[in-house]
Amino acid sequence: MRGVIDADTHIVEHPGIWEHMDREFYPRRPVIVKAPSDTWYGSVNAFWLLDGEIFPRPVGKGSFGLHVPGGDREEAREDVPPGVRNLTDVPGRLAALEARDVEAEVIYPTLFIMYLTDDVDLEIALCRAYNRYMADVWKQGGGQLRWVAPLPLRSVEASVAEMRVAQEGGAVGLLFRGVEGTRSLAEPYFYPVYQEAARLGLPICVHTGGGSPAITKSFDITYSHVFPHVRVTPLFAFRDIVAHKVPERFPGLRFAFVEAASSWVPYVLHLLRRAAKAPITVGPLGPSWDSGWGPKLFQDYNLYVACEADEDIPYLLKYVGEDNLIIGSDYGHQDQSRDDGVVALINRREDIPPSARTKMLSDNPRRLYGM
Repeated sequence: MRGVIDADTHIVEHPGIWEHMDREFYPRRPVIVKAPSDTWYGSVNAFWLLDGEIFPRPVGKGSFGLHVPGGDREEAREDVPPGVRNLTDVPGRLAALEARDVEAEVIYPTLFIMYLTDDVDLEIALCRAYNRYMADVWKQGGGQLRWVAPLPLRSVEASVAEMRVAQEGGAVGLLFRGVEGTRSLAEPYFYPVYQEAARLGLPICVHTGGGSPAITKSFDITYSHVFPHVRVTPLFAFRDIVAHKVPERFPGLRFAFVEAASSWVPYVLHLLRRAAKAPITVGPLGPSWDSGWGPKLFQDYNLYVACEADEDIPYLLKYVGEDNLIIGSDYGHQDQSRDDGVVALINRREDIPPSARTKMLSDNPRRLYGM
């Protein structure tokens, strides 16, 4: 098997990234503020202050979690050294790759998985600074540290320009949340971005995240954790993109749905098939749908789904197929198999065909990310 590609890892951003901001917006850069550890925020006592808001918001309506350097909880971690999480220690990050039996990884942001600001120009400046920083990381990493670029999606023109620069700096994907502001990812507003992404060969990477402030404000993580407003939103995007046949408009454009696990796929496909009034045959072995609603859909539409190591993968292969499942460790956040490593865990699973293991760990993420 060719070397493993870890399809979903993370940086925990640090203040040095914002040194790359344009001088005009430097006074508005995100800064870390600290609180005492005896407030109702508890050990979550470090926050990004950005545009008058704090990130994370640990309690109450509109609450969400986020990794921020300097807080008691983050600094208490012993699993990954701070410089490795923050990507200030690139040699350490490369050593961690080798220790995890991984050839290369794809790095997603942390702060940008949340909706940050209504100010279009500030969002452009934030994305530019982050992408400049990650381009430097890529150069130091010798090709092993690839990354997914956030775009200032409140401006289509700026997004199209930024994705070209990001690709030159080693980016292999474009970050979307399942809902962007008040927009579905199926809306024509995004078509110019999709068209340019198809031309550049960059996939649309729909990661879990709070991209819609209106949705986020409805929930309190004390009761709901991050399930409704962070974890579930890629399902919304999948449903809308498939229902409106968006991939047919942009041949060759690849879509990935990342960190939402994959056990939702049969459920969402069921809803889509019923809405489309797809033919169904019910026999003694159960219902049988048109074959276009199984692996063929994922192949024809270039749809990839990130599974987790403890899911019922043999069952999911019936719906997604061997060629469109990927897997990432979430390294830098909460590695899903921290004690043993996701590679070892998948390779130990005798219930997964060897061909599927090879494709999930290597072939499929290479194809998705154009590596």
